[in-house]
Amino acid sequence: MIALRQRSRRGMTLFEVMIAVTVLVAMSLMIMQTLQGSVEFKDLLDDRDSVTRQARVALSKLRRDIALAYLTPAWTSIETVQTVFVGMDDEPDTLYFASLAHRRIYRDSRECDQTEISVWAEKGPSELGSGYVLYHRESPRVDELPDEQGKVYPLAYNVRSFNLRYLDPLDNEWKDEWDTRNSDTNYRMPRSVEIGLVLLTPDPDDRDRSLEVPFMTTVNLHFADKLVNKNNPKLNGNPGPFGGKGLMGTNLLATGGYASGPTGGSNPRRNRTPGSTPLRPKDGKINSNNVLRGGRGSSGSKR
Repeated sequence: MIALRQRSRRGMTLFEVMIAVTVLVAMSLMIMQTLQGSVEFKDLLDDRDSVTRQARVALSKLRRDIALAYLTPAWTSIETVQTVFVGMDDEPDTLYFASLAHRRIYRDSRECDQTEISVWAEKGPSELGSGYVLYHRESPRVDELPDEQGKVYPLAYNVRSFNLRYLDPLDNEWKDEWDTRNSDTNYRMPRSVEIGLVLLTPDPDDRDRSLEVPFMTTVNLHFADKLVNKNNPKLNGNPGPFGGKGLMGTNLLATGGYASGPTGGSNPRRNRTPGSTPLRPKDGKINSNNVLRGGRGSSGSKR
């Protein structure tokens, strides 16, 4: 009886302790690997969600602005400014145009739907990520400088490339650039604009590397001419929603412009050559650091 009690009070042997410690260490390693994988997967989802959300917001804004782009055909009339639609094949691309996408924020402000919009990209500070920063400029005043003044704010970060293509309604072909001041696209808008945006996101396997996430969308312009059907001209119909004359159609030419003023009288803009006004200022480049760190749009020129 005494031998049985002594045997039952005996502790664990060294071999048993080693086995228990080994099992405990193995389980701890498995739990750590599982938690580490979960954290890395969460970070990956956060990065992808941030990139997707940023692209969705940027493309949604650009789609609305471009869809409501317009041209004023009576640019020689009194108190009427020639509007343009210019897309330059840069690296990344640049686009500025007049649109009806302006939203009045302040009550009783002297603003309407008309606005000037510029979209371009520049190298951003290294602490904010790699790649370019896509900027958006909007001015509620349509004037002779379609790419200056207004508020500037960043639209997307970590931009690898920003590419635009334009569908010509006359030959149904995509073009890399568009300028309403040129003879090939003389004062007419493209039927559609293809927007290609590539953003950078960290590689989950190597944080020092970046992965490219592409996004693409196509937007139709409401006030552009319809596509020309060469096989069956009867299907062409009306060349545009306003007779192929931009926003106001032929009625604007008859009344003499936006304002209801007289059509006669002296006007210095009548003898002006389209595109003679310099659309790119030589200096006056915006301070990207202030725009990015301030959290607000800053007044100034695009270039």
